[in-house]
Amino acid sequence: MKVACSFVLWVMFFLFPALCSAEVFRNITEARLSNGLKVIMFENHKSPIISLQVWYRAGSRDEKTGKTGLAHMVEHMMFKGTGKVSGEQFIRTIYELGGEENASTSHDSTGYFETLASDRIGTPIDFESDRMSNLVLGESDFRTERMVVLEERRMRIDDNPRSFLLEQLEAATFQSQPYHWPIIGWPDDIERLTIDDVKAFYSKYYNPANAFVVVTGDFKKEALLPEMERAFGKIPAGTPAPQLSIQDPPQPGEKRVIVERPAQVGYMVVAWHVPNLRSQDSYVLEVIKAILAQGKSSRFYDRLVREKTLVLESSVDYNLTTLDPGLFSIEVSFLPGKNPGQIEQAIYEEIELLKTTPVGFREMQKAKNQLEAAFVFDQESIFSVGQNLAEYEMALDWASIGAYIPSVRSVSAQEIERVATKYFTAQNRNIGVLTPTGPPVHLPSEAVTQPAGSGVKGRSIRLQASDVRNEIIP
Repeated sequence: MKVACSFVLWVMFFLFPALCSAEVFRNITEARLSNGLKVIMFENHKSPIISLQVWYRAGSRDEKTGKTGLAHMVEHMMFKGTGKVSGEQFIRTIYELGGEENASTSHDSTGYFETLASDRIGTPIDFESDRMSNLVLGESDFRTERMVVLEERRMRIDDNPRSFLLEQLEAATFQSQPYHWPIIGWPDDIERLTIDDVKAFYSKYYNPANAFVVVTGDFKKEALLPEMERAFGKIPAGTPAPQLSIQDPPQPGEKRVIVERPAQVGYMVVAWHVPNLRSQDSYVLEVIKAILAQGKSSRFYDRLVREKTLVLESSVDYNLTTLDPGLFSIEVSFLPGKNPGQIEQAIYEEIELLKTTPVGFREMQKAKNQLEAAFVFDQESIFSVGQNLAEYEMALDWASIGAYIPSVRSVSAQEIERVATKYFTAQNRNIGVLTPTGPPVHLPSEAVTQPAGSGVKGRSIRLQASDVRNEIIP
């Protein structure tokens, strides 16, 4: 009897995430407004909350050399208001209604979000549709925001040793892909941006042809769509901006970046070029990510942090929903006095084990269960499920999110060996090392950075207090 009960619990544990995921995706639909604007809808009536997210296919990858940081600058200017409603008035209204608002700029996109009681959804719908086409772009506001962004960059990047190292490594790692410049932009580029640059970028990308809307939470689409049509449907469709798929040529050899910076601890990042969602190998990389760095029972924590005491923290960053192929990055921090060469060698030894020794059944299932549980729990938040749908829509299409759990569950030990051997090579490798040179620069109290911790960093965010709101930059 005890064996039978254990078997039932085992089956429930393994099947529960897949069943929950299937249930979620049955409630997702899409529609097109009269001007072609796509609306992706997820009805969830568990609580009287609704989240509206407007996404534009316009990120830092759509900028040009010498004009980096433009997408992020436009995001700032989007909070300056229209002829009908000032930005300050809109933000105050959302908070008075008990809601929250935010924005996000990434390499691939820019998004604007409001979450509030479902019976008040009309307010953000009206404002988002208004600023999609009627944004007021003034010289004075622009000059102020340009100074804000420069200060933002100083706090986030220049005074943050870890962020500075990551920026330098990405600049060296990517060759053709525009991922080689930072989302926030290079300082000189930010200073040379003009209000005309902002107007041109806004005119090109901020229209229904280059946008989509995600609505999640407590609503009925039969009532929501007429309201969306009334507000957004009257906006001229615009012209789709070309979206080139850019991929770096095969790397001809290892690249190494050494940075000296005031800091209390040293940092090391080892990164390889890898495919994204358009390749089935992306799901194998997801499982490898979990095996190496998901929690305190992961290989890196168990061996590098606890057993060998070489590093303070370890993590893996991989995002399969990038528009262009990205990186699989291993990051560690270590105290002064530790030998970076010894740490690097220990990382490579763990990578070689993936290539030569099959992952055991128990470890494989643990990694898959962790990924599935995290994926399903993410769908419990109406904001998170909307953001996840948007990421998949941007990378391929929102419906492809349904393949995540089946694809993860199908990964085999042989595939892990094959993928590790294919991508984790010395020729494809990029190493960044930060050597502390003295005491660190202390960030102002209003700068809030999410701690790295030991674990998987995919989809991590960093929060930064700005002039009127917290914005999210992945």
